[in-house]
Amino acid sequence: MANCSTLAIPITIVGMICAVITALLGFFYAPLVDPNSWNAPEAYRILYWHVPFAWTSFLSFCLLFIGASSWYVRRSESGWTMLVIGSQLGLLFGLGVIISGPIWGSAEWGVPWDWGDVRLNSYALLTSVALFLVMSIRSQPDGEETRDTLAAIGLFGFVLVPVTAVATTLWRNRHPGVILRESGETGVDLEIKQLMGFGALSFFVLFIGLVLLNYSIYSLRRELEEQNRQIDKEVLS
Repeated sequence: MANCSTLAIPITIVGMICAVITALLGFFYAPLVDPNSWNAPEAYRILYWHVPFAWTSFLSFCLLFIGASSWYVRRSESGWTMLVIGSQLGLLFGLGVIISGPIWGSAEWGVPWDWGDVRLNSYALLTSVALFLVMSIRSQPDGEETRDTLAAIGLFGFVLVPVTAVATTLWRNRHPGVILRESGETGVDLEIKQLMGFGALSFFVLFIGLVLLNYSIYSLRRELEEQNRQIDKEVLS
């Protein structure tokens, strides 16, 4: 745990700095996309945060899935901690997607949201699951029954991850496909893909830092609770 505490803050800071650099490069350095392929070529610059937000949110939901499975199989306290952290980070990065997406959609489509697009709606439901988990963890009494229920909901929510990914190519209405793969169709050149990759790496570093930081906090909390229980036993005895 000591190593996690030592590394968490600098890794998080590096991730945040690189994320800011990504935004600055995206807004002031990255070239324009093909104006014949996009209705609002300048608006695409927000995608340098929108896309890494989405990718990192999927990592968060994978962490949630691992934690929920570990809690069910082994009744692991570390597994429950991963579920809690995964739901919190899934909500954080998911809100980044939900906020940035409609900004771009308003410029590119003329409407902030398309209720007929499977990918958009499945992702909104996925973020709603994360919101429900975070609120429930904070409001419900901690116990095995509560943890079992929330872990089941977390496993259900993870099912929406492949659904959202598959919807990228199978049920595409307004939302574009995978930008880094469909460069010919979207008019995305190599320089843009490289900057998008840098953004993905930046958010990945930020994700790792936040995981370590939150894990350190929860570990310290468990140690304090254990010490308080020991003190109470000594006082009562």
